[in-house]
Amino acid sequence: MAYRPIRVVPAAALQEGFETIRREAGVPAAFPAEVEAEARSNGARGTAERVDIPFVTIDPPGSRDLDQAVHIERRGDGHRVRYAIADVGAFVIPGRALDAESHARGVTVYAPDVKTRCTRSRCRRAWRACSPGSGPPRSCGRSTSTAPGTSSAPTWLAPRSAASPSTPTPTSPHRSASCSRRSGSAASRWRSRAAACSSRSPEQEVVREGGSWTVRYRVPLATEDHNAQISLLTGMAAAQLMLASGTGILRTQPRPDERSLERLRHQARALGAAWPRSMSYPDFVRSLDPARPAHAALMHEAAGVGRGAGYTAFDGEPPEETEHFAIAGTYAHATAPLRRLQDRYVSECCLAASAGTPIPDWVHAGLAALPDAMTAAGRRAGTVERGVVDLVEAALLSGREGEVFPGVVVDEKLVQLAEPAVRGKLVGHAPEPGNDVEVRLTSADMTTRRVTFEAAAS
Repeated sequence: MAYRPIRVVPAAALQEGFETIRREAGVPAAFPAEVEAEARSNGARGTAERVDIPFVTIDPPGSRDLDQAVHIERRGDGHRVRYAIADVGAFVIPGRALDAESHARGVTVYAPDVKTRCTRSRCRRAWRACSPGSGPPRSCGRSTSTAPGTSSAPTWLAPRSAASPSTPTPTSPHRSASCSRRSGSAASRWRSRAAACSSRSPEQEVVREGGSWTVRYRVPLATEDHNAQISLLTGMAAAQLMLASGTGILRTQPRPDERSLERLRHQARALGAAWPRSMSYPDFVRSLDPARPAHAALMHEAAGVGRGAGYTAFDGEPPEETEHFAIAGTYAHATAPLRRLQDRYVSECCLAASAGTPIPDWVHAGLAALPDAMTAAGRRAGTVERGVVDLVEAALLSGREGEVFPGVVVDEKLVQLAEPAVRGKLVGHAPEPGNDVEVRLTSADMTTRRVTFEAAAS
């Protein structure tokens, strides 16, 4: 699942709060002993012929969970994009302890201090071995062509070994950057209707300076955005392949209710972003500039409008509902099997569909229960994310009790400030949503993670 990237400096200053949030959400602290033992003993299963394709990764320095790598080449007026995805299924034995634990966890849970992995952290060598650039026996490489206005269904490759991935620093040149830019831009044009996923969310950085906290945003590099576009294109191609075969699992999202969209409109006004009634939600999200702090905050809020996203499994015939509102098309989470359980199912469904072979029995057996498992995992991760946001917002305002701030009422007794971009509850009388209001901060409690205001006397 997508997550809201928040970096806290120093993270240790809020670590007790982060640990409390994880405990309240029921996030597991450690892997059971039997999972540890199995992960150490498991070896890769299967064999494949070596395919020498110079895949590269685009990840921050020090990254260990390399879920995917990319290779791009010119094809006439377009590009061929080969997307290699870590083959976790080559190391996990269905029905055993490691498999059961990954089903129980569902997703990697992120917090500013640590991330609680979906897969066993100590078997990093195994996971890196099954990552695409490090020589998996059965690594999945997806090949799709991108050209303005077109996309083809993926073809699955089985490269035994590719060139070792390079992990460039954000400022260093890399030979993949130019081709990533061209194909990423083509992918963006091809899916120009999509909204919330059109850009990577900017990283929010909360820094303690002296005795108080301040917030700023790191704008994603163009390379990161282009890479995200290619990943999104891969997920859309995977969805098409599974729909054609009749078995798989999609990421679906209904249209948000009008109340959610109206609240976002009020937040846009509070943060000084123009959203005319004639402008659609996708166009509004694409109009936001992540280099502007207020717009960066709105990008996070816009992503939250689609909290109704879920997973739709099907086995035998395509489902009735296939669309993802924010992406404006059919889509599947496919490119992060180290961080999401269901991506492993997508890999197996696409491999079988492409090769014309039967889908493994464990996939058929597990598909029906997978949406509920992923929903529960997503809810747990979402609880942590919301808790972290609440804690950070309380930290930003701590010590400023009694100050008066201008804001806009965005929902019933919920006010949005412009600076800092914090939301909080209004205690007592509150104007109707959409009204400007001046509020006095009554509490910014880092223990309860609650921020409250009262209407300031005129």
